[in-house]
Amino acid sequence: MPRALITGITGQDGLYLSELLLSKGYEVYGLMRGQNNPKRELLEQLVPDVHILTGDLTDLASLMRALAEARPDEFYNLGAISFVAYSWENAHLTTEVTGTGVLNALEAVRLHTLATGQDVRFYQASSSEMFGKVQTVPQNEDTLLWPRSPYGVAKVYGHYMTINFRESYGMHASSGVLFNHESPRRGPEFVTRKVSQAVARISLGLQDGLVLGNLEAQRDWGFAGDYVEAMWLMLQQDAADDYVISTGVTHTIRALLDAAFSTVGIDDWTGYVTQDPRFVRPAEVDLLVGDSTKARERLGWAPKVGFEELVRMMVESDLAEQRRISGRS
Repeated sequence: MPRALITGITGQDGLYLSELLLSKGYEVYGLMRGQNNPKRELLEQLVPDVHILTGDLTDLASLMRALAEARPDEFYNLGAISFVAYSWENAHLTTEVTGTGVLNALEAVRLHTLATGQDVRFYQASSSEMFGKVQTVPQNEDTLLWPRSPYGVAKVYGHYMTINFRESYGMHASSGVLFNHESPRRGPEFVTRKVSQAVARISLGLQDGLVLGNLEAQRDWGFAGDYVEAMWLMLQQDAADDYVISTGVTHTIRALLDAAFSTVGIDDWTGYVTQDPRFVRPAEVDLLVGDSTKARERLGWAPKVGFEELVRMMVESDLAEQRRISGRS
């Protein structure tokens, strides 16, 4: 039975990845920060077969202990402070977790291999936010990185550190440069879930409106459940490498609103949505669209869920949740 260790196990990617690996017969271990983590109950409810370990990406010793207990064949580093807006408010903590945390994870794997002789394949969750002020459209594995947020800068550090460990120590270490990927499990602080949750509440008469920032920003949105399959495929290759994972199609925030409101039968949403400069990024990333040709050709990967289906899935999930909470039909 193959074994896997996942950091960031309580995030949407960690949940989908653990379900995928369990379905393939893996023994799955998840690293969780703190004994009273509020997401532990959700994890135990959705994927009760995951073995929970406590640890922290900022604490190398805790990562070493987790590796010694899990003895994984594969290590998926999904842990990060991943809300971009927050990174401007606390750049130092974002750097420690999202950047230096990658170095700690890589070093823990390297030292574990030296001590035990066990080869561990490593996956790093890189991000399209690394492209920032995009230099080419679409973006691929060779596009110059120009991050425009502390989060993006931290991700670039982790990305290049992964490459360095691969080249310096011969580690099977791969990075997935994932473009925006969403699901009903996305945190409500992210714009897609903020929209789907608000639309559900507006349709039920529980909320009057929605406040957003830049409605013209464009993103390449896919389904998180599709993207975790690409993570797994990377670690099944004979040689480690880096791959852009994307749909290759962009939509604006306005298109997101069109799709979300149409799910509840509202064609004109302009009366429900207002813009506030507080929600505009200090340095905007205007157009992110990925070229995942390499992943399609070498991994045999392709997204299955389209944009309209994804948005509908999220709104319908939030409708069900809000009906349950409020007792409204």
